[in-house]
Amino acid sequence: MKRSNEPLFWSLFGAGGVLSALIGPVLIFITGIAVPLGFLLPPETLSYTNVLAFVQHPLGKLALLTVIALFLFHGCHRMLHSLHDLGVQTGRRATFGFYGFATLATVVTAGLLLGF
Repeated sequence: MKRSNEPLFWSLFGAGGVLSALIGPVLIFITGIAVPLGFLLPPETLSYTNVLAFVQHPLGKLALLTVIALFLFHGCHRMLHSLHDLGVQTGRRATFGFYGFATLATVVTAGLLLGF
C-alpha cells in the first residue's frame, strides 16, 4: 500500500483552522481595536519596548511562530483545495508550490525569530 502524506497536511490545516477561528478574531480585536482605543488595556501595552520584550522571550517566540506557521499552512491548504473546487487542475507542482511556500515561510520566520 502506498503511504500518503495527506494526514500531516490535514492536521496542520485543522490546527490552523481552529487557531484562526478561535484565536484569530481575538488577536485582531485586541491588537487592532481594544488596545489602540484603550478599551481593555492602556495603549502603552503595545509599545515598541513591550512588544520587543514579548518577541525576545522564548515563549513569545514559540507563540508567534505557532500562530504564523499554522495560519500559513491553513491558508495554503484552503487555497489549494479551493482551486480544485473551482475546477482548476492542481497537480503535484501546485501542491509542492503551496505547501513549499508555507514551509519556506515558516522556516524563514523561525530563522528570524531565533536571530532576534
